[in-house]
Amino acid sequence: MSITSEKELEGMRRISEMVATTLKEMRLYTKPGMSTRQIDEFGGKLLEKQGARSAPKLTYGFPGYTCISLNHEIAHGIPASDKIVQEGDLINIDVSAEYDGYWSDNGGSFVVGEDIHGYQPLVDTSKNILHKAIHAIHGGVRICDIGKLIETEARRNGYTVIRNLGGHGIGKGLHESPSDILNCYDQANRGRFKRFGVVAIETFISTASNYANQEPDGWTLVGNRGGFVAQHEHTIIITEGAPIILTAANEIWN
Repeated sequence: MSITSEKELEGMRRISEMVATTLKEMRLYTKPGMSTRQIDEFGGKLLEKQGARSAPKLTYGFPGYTCISLNHEIAHGIPASDKIVQEGDLINIDVSAEYDGYWSDNGGSFVVGEDIHGYQPLVDTSKNILHKAIHAIHGGVRICDIGKLIETEARRNGYTVIRNLGGHGIGKGLHESPSDILNCYDQANRGRFKRFGVVAIETFISTASNYANQEPDGWTLVGNRGGFVAQHEHTIIITEGAPIILTAANEIWN
């Protein structure tokens, strides 16, 4: 969507604050020994308390309030009672929701407890690349150039990207145009970011894989070459200068 009124701006600020604080609280809540279902139900209660509705559940009938991906899972992980989080695990929580006709999306990967497996450099690289990408966006910038930036920065740090996943437009629905804000350079993409447009920008930085494949459960995505992936995401409003980061309250850069 494009912001055309103060009402739309306030609507997007409100739902973005809801998903951002939910993501932050879920991250703080997560401890070794918990199941991903337990973590998801905690997040679901936070959304419900605020009057927000889970976007993946509402839009796609997803079997969870949030997507929680553990270790080798890239995205769309199904919360489950038998998925127990261990010390040092790499976990990703993605929270998106709707409130009063407005939708927002954010996510972040983090290490649970002590980084005994050495995942933190991957997590930090994903965070840093997202920061660079978002602050390179303003009205008129080519979408493919942001993909090129993400891919170049990943390679510079010794990683690759998941080439078939990326960000998207958002606002009056969960997924809107532009639908192809990829993590790689696509010379065929001639689209440009539009001033006052609302988009969810996300990184998928990988240690080995470059494509995501769907598991037999119909939801969970895993890498074609194994390894691990860190994802971070903010919903922003594009301006002529610095973007407005609507989901800043998630504190994924802290």
